[in-house]
Amino acid sequence: GRGPGGDAISVRMSGAGAQQLKAAAEALKARLAEAPEVSALEDSLDYDKDEQALRLTPQGEALGFTTDALARDLRQRLGGIEAATWPEGPRTGAVTVRLDEDDRRDDFLDRMLMRSPSGTWVPLADIVTVSSEAGFSVVRRENGERVITVTGDISGDDPARAAAITADLQTRLLPQIAAEFGITYEETGLAQQEREFLGEALTGFALALTGIYMVLAWIFASWSRPLVVMSVIPFGIIGAVWGHAAWGLPMSLFSVVGLIGMSGIIINDSIVLISTVDDYARTRGLRPAIMDAVADRFRPVLLTTATTVLGLTPLLYERSSQALFLMPTVVTLAFGLAFGMVLVLIVVPAVLAVGSDLGRARRAFRRSLRKGRIRRPMQGVALAAGVAMLVVMGPVTLAPAMGLALPAWLPVAASAGAALAVFAALLAAILVVAGLILGRSVRAA
Repeated sequence: GRGPGGDAISVRMSGAGAQQLKAAAEALKARLAEAPEVSALEDSLDYDKDEQALRLTPQGEALGFTTDALARDLRQRLGGIEAATWPEGPRTGAVTVRLDEDDRRDDFLDRMLMRSPSGTWVPLADIVTVSSEAGFSVVRRENGERVITVTGDISGDDPARAAAITADLQTRLLPQIAAEFGITYEETGLAQQEREFLGEALTGFALALTGIYMVLAWIFASWSRPLVVMSVIPFGIIGAVWGHAAWGLPMSLFSVVGLIGMSGIIINDSIVLISTVDDYARTRGLRPAIMDAVADRFRPVLLTTATTVLGLTPLLYERSSQALFLMPTVVTLAFGLAFGMVLVLIVVPAVLAVGSDLGRARRAFRRSLRKGRIRRPMQGVALAAGVAMLVVMGPVTLAPAMGLALPAWLPVAASAGAALAVFAALLAAILVVAGLILGRSVRAA
């Protein structure tokens, strides 16, 4: 239905004459009316009294008349010209010169003479043709172009159906109307507000995540530990999407608001868990510290999430019109936090353990490059892997970004995914060869 800031359906058309725009608007309304959920369809170009349209004849064009000059001359004769003004107390008096009342009767087209650019006087009836057309009460213009706006409402009883109608309007109906009538269109109303809000919300979301990362990096004195804390945010989004599907709700502006709020809440449990792991790791190994921390923090994490979700539950079953607007936000928070709680106790410990394994592997690799019997083979492996990445991935990533033209004889992967697959195969081959070389060197020693 009608949202808090505009119509559910609002399309602005331009780029054609008034009659063409009206025909396009009527065609769009007729096709939208086929859906029973659509109501209150109307446009901003209402019919009024019939108008007489004047068009230049070939004779008029040959005599040098133009449509703009003729329209200006007729407007001045019929509407008058302000010849002089003077102050008259607090007001201003004016002298307007116009044709006599008798000369402005209905038959003025047959009696009026017009002066051509060459100075000759010709009857108006000889240089124009007259046709009767349906007139409009008001013709709106924006930036000098005629515009017409079609508005309507969509029933909100079935959100999935409403979303399907909106998608059909955007992907099928509007392109068809534009192609048939030669007009341009722009979605306004709620659609325009959604685009503006989503752009601003995504910017705010990115800034919020950046701020969270910087604060966590300062607290933990690490660049990688904040990534572990924030790894639960994408999984919380999965829970929010699943919640919308379970309740039959489409993603909306209020869902984005809930996602931003959920991202700040869901990392609290992650911070508490990681802080406990760090405390335990000072007196025991990392893996025992992870298992003990998960066991000790299970109850606080469960209670924190349960109280929040249970506090939001009454809003899930509220059916008032005010609560329905907040339903996407409530579903996002409740399901995102509930799903994220489980993953905090599973994903965060796993990411910590994987990060520890990767850290040991990275340190071992660095030591192998600096000293030991396998220093030269490992340096060769690193060099070969770097060259393979540059040769395979460079043409599909760096070259297009830098605008470089590649020679036709150079084999280039069809896509970044194909290039990544080729690089993975080459890396596996390099590692196999390096393993064989290292095995021989160890046996020889």
